[in-house]
Amino acid sequence: MTDNQPAINDEQIRNAKLVWDYHQMGHDLRPVDVAIGLGSHDLGVAAFSAELYRAGLFPTLVFTGGNSPTTAKVFPRGEAVHFREHALTLGVPDGAILVEPNAGNTGQNIELSRDLLASAGLTPKSVLLVSKPYMERRSFATARKLWPEVEVLCASEPMEFDDYLKSIGDEKLVIDMLVGDLQRIIEYPKQGFAIEQDVPENVHAAYEDLIRAGFTSRLIGA
Repeated sequence: MTDNQPAINDEQIRNAKLVWDYHQMGHDLRPVDVAIGLGSHDLGVAAFSAELYRAGLFPTLVFTGGNSPTTAKVFPRGEAVHFREHALTLGVPDGAILVEPNAGNTGQNIELSRDLLASAGLTPKSVLLVSKPYMERRSFATARKLWPEVEVLCASEPMEFDDYLKSIGDEKLVIDMLVGDLQRIIEYPKQGFAIEQDVPENVHAAYEDLIRAGFTSRLIGA
């Protein structure tokens, strides 16, 4: 948080925690045909993907993602490339990893990963999407729209909200991203990008309160 930003108060944290909890699907993990690690600023995606691979949950791991304004400096060779390199250091064999280096949004993550797997002769019936904690629901809704023939499970690095805030080090940015992802969950089905998801009234109220409080930098068109 920069010096000119007002302190985030307890009510805003409570509202953000409601949105955070909503974003997580709570799926019980079980073995799947393929896992897809969705590129982002969060290297924990690569680390948790590696942990799940070592646990024997899947034989093949795709990392997908090019760059975005928030990742270009951190991962100059692209999100998927850096995620692969990190997973290799954590014991995932090179032969188990496929890299999709071009996707620029979640829809492209899904479609280009599907195409990459097909070109490798793989047609999975079940897929595990590994993402940032607050991206589980949006990635699920996107995959169910664009890849309806596969069973989709979602996972993210297990972290409490407070711990995630500390790990990123910018409370305002994290809450902005929570709000932005929820806006996309609400709006993208209307544009054909995702399936509809029910948003509980208390979550929607928390989302509107956060927008009124100025957590808007990640809204569409902001």
